[in-house]
Amino acid sequence: MITKQLIDKLDKNKYLNKDEFVYLIDNCGEDSKSYLADKALKQKEAVFGKKIYIRGLIEISNYCKNNCFYCGIRRDNKSICRYRLSKEEILECCRIGYDIGFRTFVMQGAEDDEFPDELLIDIIERINEKYPDCAITLSVGEREKSVYQAFYEAGANRYLLRHETADEEHYRKLHPKSMSLKHRKQCLYDLKKIGYQTGTGFMVGSPFQTSTNLADDLLFIKELNPEMVGIGPYISQKDTPFKNQKSGSLEKTLLMLGLVRLMLPRTLIPSTTALGTISEGGREMGLLAGANVIMPNLSPEGARKLYNLYDNKLHTGLEAAEHLHKLKKKVLSVGQEIVTDRGDYK
Repeated sequence: MITKQLIDKLDKNKYLNKDEFVYLIDNCGEDSKSYLADKALKQKEAVFGKKIYIRGLIEISNYCKNNCFYCGIRRDNKSICRYRLSKEEILECCRIGYDIGFRTFVMQGAEDDEFPDELLIDIIERINEKYPDCAITLSVGEREKSVYQAFYEAGANRYLLRHETADEEHYRKLHPKSMSLKHRKQCLYDLKKIGYQTGTGFMVGSPFQTSTNLADDLLFIKELNPEMVGIGPYISQKDTPFKNQKSGSLEKTLLMLGLVRLMLPRTLIPSTTALGTISEGGREMGLLAGANVIMPNLSPEGARKLYNLYDNKLHTGLEAAEHLHKLKKKVLSVGQEIVTDRGDYK
């Protein structure tokens, strides 16, 4: 089969051209998808063994200045209850997480102009001082290069900024005119230049997305060569302009995970909460498709319910950090093992 030949080519060369990626995305049947997942898992285990790294997610604010058409915490959503964690609350999340066994903290937030850069720098310095054996990851959107530099010098090690789509026309369909794909990509290049372990990624099945768009995403990721790649299904949200749009599928998301793993064997790839939201056991399937990171939630319980990027966000308990022992059993059931070290890029 041509699809299996293309999978073998990607496995060997770590590269396909645009037409080859499009063909593979459009024509990968069930047998080829299983073949890809098997190859991706073997590639992941060749680099990382059976280790699955955990990151403690702290959702620091759901205030946002942006108005992305797909996002549940967009600026014009008047139905959402807004919150902003205090310095003390964030540090308490870290204390709890450290005692549980987390050695990476991920501070994620919307683009909140009222959360001062100086405050975040102070929090980074406090975490770095108190937990010097831990990695600090930020995911707080587009900033000026000087701000990224200041965060880095304060002790942040990693930065997540999903590009969401690498195609200009598609980007315009998902975002207001005030936002720029060119600027977003420049932010990623700035982060790499500063020295961050940098993460990007995209939604699978977002409105108006084509196979060509997905191929462009893969080629942009290959060019950027990030240390982390976040891929999850698009899930519609009832308070957005896209409320009636169809959500992405588990199958195509797993396909894209596998392709990224073969293309970038050493990268860190999370199996997201969104995967578990669209399908029971979806997160475990992501691990079997080549993912090697899980991000349980360390946020205060009230905040978890308010950081609703999409509808029906998973709240089984397994995504919460305090139920880590249950998550470990789930991961063991698919032949993998959660470890508590920092899990840096190799």
